[in-house]
Amino acid sequence: MKKLIIHLSILFSILCATSCVSISSLFSKDTYKISLSRNIMGPGFLTATDLADFFLSQNPAANKKEVYEIATYYVYEGMAEGVNYSVAFAQMCLETGYLKFGNLVTPEMHNYCGLGAMDAEHPGESFATMQLGVRAHIQHLQAYGTTEDQQLRNQLIDPRYSWVHKTKYIETIEGLSGTWATDPNYAVKLENILNKIEESVGLN
Repeated sequence: MKKLIIHLSILFSILCATSCVSISSLFSKDTYKISLSRNIMGPGFLTATDLADFFLSQNPAANKKEVYEIATYYVYEGMAEGVNYSVAFAQMCLETGYLKFGNLVTPEMHNYCGLGAMDAEHPGESFATMQLGVRAHIQHLQAYGTTEDQQLRNQLIDPRYSWVHKTKYIETIEGLSGTWATDPNYAVKLENILNKIEESVGLN
């Protein structure tokens, strides 16, 4: 019964988050001063449509069907593991250059966070489908954002999960600089994208 209640709660939340009603239509920025959380764990607040619309404003040449599909997966997978999917989506935008790729990782790898990408001999992990690639990204963030006693709900996909879960712990995007990435400005770049997302949905 407990598992059924949990699954029903997740399903209800997903239906709300993926609906076509955007957050900007529910809240007036003149009345409410709200912003997206910068925490690794927690709710992402926005809908898949909000995320996809923002993405297309930054890369209008992208395949719209694929963009809405990947946004939906980020909402679904993020909510399943309790990960802030808005942060994860922003990170995907940063890591892939809004799905333009162009570095070690290529589109067919379905690697949306540069997982394992180091050099020509180690171009990164590959995943069979878009959803599994998103799931691996979400699981990697969950490994950073939780202590070792917090277990995954979905089957483990991220091959680097166990090591990170034992050795790293951060709470906000600031902690990703020097841990997830060596770039000292990594968190600043994520912050800039999150600011743009907020602006696109009318939060600032």
